[in-house]
Amino acid sequence: MIWFDRKEQWRPQSEDAREAGDIDYARVIHSASFRRLQGKTQILNLGDSDFYRTRLTHSLEVAQIAGGLTKQLAKDYAGKEVVKHLPDRSLVQAIGCTHDLGHPPFGHGGEVALNYCMRKDGGFEGNGQTLRILSKLENFSKAAGANLSRRTLLGVLKYPASFSVTNKLNPKLDETPSSIRLINVKASNPPKCYLDSEQEVVDWILEKVDQGEREEFQRVEEKRDKNGNPTHNKPIHKSLDCSIMDVADDISYGVHDLEDAIAVGLLTKEEFFGAVLTTECQSFIDALKQKYPDDYGNVDDDKVRELFIEMLFSGSDGRKHCISRLVHHFMTAIEFEERTEFSDPLLRYRAKLKRPQRQFLDALHDVVRDEVILDPGVQHLEFKGQKMVVSVFEALASDPKRLLPRYAYALYEISETPQRVICDHVAGMTDAYLLKTYERLFSPRMGSVFDNL
Repeated sequence: MIWFDRKEQWRPQSEDAREAGDIDYARVIHSASFRRLQGKTQILNLGDSDFYRTRLTHSLEVAQIAGGLTKQLAKDYAGKEVVKHLPDRSLVQAIGCTHDLGHPPFGHGGEVALNYCMRKDGGFEGNGQTLRILSKLENFSKAAGANLSRRTLLGVLKYPASFSVTNKLNPKLDETPSSIRLINVKASNPPKCYLDSEQEVVDWILEKVDQGEREEFQRVEEKRDKNGNPTHNKPIHKSLDCSIMDVADDISYGVHDLEDAIAVGLLTKEEFFGAVLTTECQSFIDALKQKYPDDYGNVDDDKVRELFIEMLFSGSDGRKHCISRLVHHFMTAIEFEERTEFSDPLLRYRAKLKRPQRQFLDALHDVVRDEVILDPGVQHLEFKGQKMVVSVFEALASDPKRLLPRYAYALYEISETPQRVICDHVAGMTDAYLLKTYERLFSPRMGSVFDNL
């Protein structure tokens, strides 16, 4: 029961029938940070269409898939000891709904921008900001943020190593341009970590874990780039609940973002056909042949791939049917992995996709990255967003008393890390609010004294 403790002691009223996961899920759903996800970019810029996903709809889908994966593990491993340690639906959905809370406006570009802005003050990373929001910034308690249970926060702790341990790069400006200031994106890319400012809450989350196992859980792997130069250290471990959320996030990213890209015309059938080979989607081909022998039983593998791609690009009805089959294919390929170096079940076990399905999902990730995220049209918007984030941050930091909203400046005045308060303020902005703030500060004809700050 130690995993259901809260940092600030709180007890439900006697007539409240909810369990710890139900309470955590309610606090997440009703939080301001969760609502703000409706105005934050997933991949495509808000305003271009009303069809594709925002961070909010993506988070809801991740939560739903995470709940389904938990049910699938319980079914496939029925009677096994490990099933007793699976999270209940509310708890795993709470973790799924929180996983993107800390991501700033304008996606990864905004994350790189804030890491550059905070280069002398502890850096910035979206997952680390999520933990900070839930443990400090939300207002469901006096000083513990949303005051979620220890187990939920363990699931939120996607990378259990600190910024100071993982960071090996020095964010800086690009020296090549001569007339404009540009961030060196490679040098300013943040490590995967929690922020050092949240060390106290991480210590609390893990305080009941054996010291040796805790050190192992927080161990990192030293990494180098293709030229042999040191790059960010990589955390190795994650908890059982976090691993379920992580697989759900991978499925949603690989399948649903693919659906968006096809729907708005950023990915053509020819590009997909050339990028995803028959060998990479072999698990899906085999599944189609087994489940639909009348349609695919006597068809060679290359032709089955061609038929499934035709369906994927055939229009909204066929595409949705194919997307549903893909999600089902990945969700039913979940399995447990055991790490014998740990004794606590929440650290000892983790979920992962079986190897053939993992290979296929990785191929879908590559398509989304290469053909969508790296598309110049998307990169132009990310570049512009990055510049606006830096400009707004530096303007606010130049004269906080004059430019910060009064509630933010009140926090700034009493904080031991005032730059972090500015970072919190900018990171919490929606895309539209960041744009509006930028225009108020830098566009001569935009803004009114009656605008709400």
